[in-house]
Amino acid sequence: MRLFGTFCVLSAAVLAGGAAHCDEVAGMARLGTDWPTYHGDYTGQRHSPLAQIDQRTVGSLALSWVFHADVPGIPGIPIKPVNGSTPIEKDGVIYFSMPNHVWAVDARTGRQVWHYVTKSGATIGNRGVAILGKTIYFETPDNHLVAIDANTGQERWRVEIADSKLGYFSSAAPVLAGGHLIVAAGGDSLDLPGYLQALDPETGKVQWRWRTTPEPGQPGSETWPSKDAMDHGGGMPWLPGTYDPKLNLIYWGTGNPNPVHAGQSRKGDDLWTCSIVAINADTGKLVWYYQVSPHDTHDWDAVQTPVLFDGEFGGKQRHLLMQASRNGYFFLLDRATGEHLLTAAYSDVNWAKGLNKQGQPIPDPAKEPKPDGTLVVPSSGGATNWPPPSFDPDTGLLFVKTTLSYSLYYLTDTSEKPAGFGGKDDPLESKQAVTALDYRTGKARWVHDFVLGTERSGILSTAGKLLFTGTTEDDVVALDTATGKSLWHSHLGATVGGAPITYELDGRQYLVVSAGTDLYGFALPSSAGEPKVN
Repeated sequence: MRLFGTFCVLSAAVLAGGAAHCDEVAGMARLGTDWPTYHGDYTGQRHSPLAQIDQRTVGSLALSWVFHADVPGIPGIPIKPVNGSTPIEKDGVIYFSMPNHVWAVDARTGRQVWHYVTKSGATIGNRGVAILGKTIYFETPDNHLVAIDANTGQERWRVEIADSKLGYFSSAAPVLAGGHLIVAAGGDSLDLPGYLQALDPETGKVQWRWRTTPEPGQPGSETWPSKDAMDHGGGMPWLPGTYDPKLNLIYWGTGNPNPVHAGQSRKGDDLWTCSIVAINADTGKLVWYYQVSPHDTHDWDAVQTPVLFDGEFGGKQRHLLMQASRNGYFFLLDRATGEHLLTAAYSDVNWAKGLNKQGQPIPDPAKEPKPDGTLVVPSSGGATNWPPPSFDPDTGLLFVKTTLSYSLYYLTDTSEKPAGFGGKDDPLESKQAVTALDYRTGKARWVHDFVLGTERSGILSTAGKLLFTGTTEDDVVALDTATGKSLWHSHLGATVGGAPITYELDGRQYLVVSAGTDLYGFALPSSAGEPKVN
């Protein structure tokens, strides 16, 4: 950890649109009856205070409506399902996306309100949208941020946020932080630096940009061998971060350094890659950082959600941040200062020799990729990946979608200046689970295993003492948050994507889950009648 500056307090002067949006932005600090952001609120906890659906009533949970996304084909552009996209809901309307498409759907009935289409190219996916006032914000596959009228679905404006000709892609859900809309430039095996940038929500004008690799002479540059290595260093921040309005700090995880797997041309820790960073939302200046995987050679992005909460640790109340990282370790930090508090392995790991004084894993040279292969756990897919976790502040448990996986890592480019992927890994059979981690120890309280298979959906927890997520058998399941015991499930027949959300309308709590190209709305039985398909 290193502290680079001070933090400031959010004021109404920096809120988008002045006082008009003040209450709305403040409301994103804590989840209520709506689900207005990718994470639900700024904290990344994904824990709803709603409890109408609880352990007593969940057995009666039934399908209320289904929305099928009838996607018109675009010549030469493959259709991507909603897997990976998390819907948002505000004032009785659901907004959800897939590459090139955004829909508005009535949150009570599942009927389509409008459908926005852009012909911008294919990509690996889209995480979701953001809303402020009557504007929806959406990142297109060709790296544009589009502002869409929330009432009509008409495009208001668009601005370029990255150059697609260089190989960047944009898939993250934008994050509102005070008077700033934070977007991230992504990429895969790019020999380019990643970056975050803040845009004016009213105009799309760039307010600041922060590179994930430093410039020569800047702090962190001493961890790279040359300017050339920094300019081609990667660190793509391709998942949404979180925000503390009181500290006015945004928290983001950064991706792996490049070249991937081959570290011989970038000797050193390679900051700010594979790090958790805290950035002043008004200035774009780095306040502190913590690197979870120095000099990564296993493609373990540290982009997993930095979850914010206040809690007791070491006998005192603290402003805390935690991350279950892709490398198999759990990290607990003070989010105001970046002070390291705890590191614990939450999965099988064999690539580290121990921890240093800063709590960082010490890489074992014997586990570096080699021309004849090296057996490492976890695989490059990690002990967890992009599916967002959930945190229940009542139990102190962080619920994480975990994978026990092994892989043979190979170094395929032994030259002094490799490029792109300088190696590969061949993953072996893996097992997936939901793991409940006690934030005070980083150790598992319980583990709920799934049958072998591939499934990547995030997690929702509620005050009803329930946890909702997808399984490897194309089910959505409700688990007891205290024990991990399965209490309810529904078979959807397609891979559950993104993460479930919940909201309340007219005194009725809904659970919404995406699977394939469909949205499924569940609720407890009422006079609404039989399930509807739209």
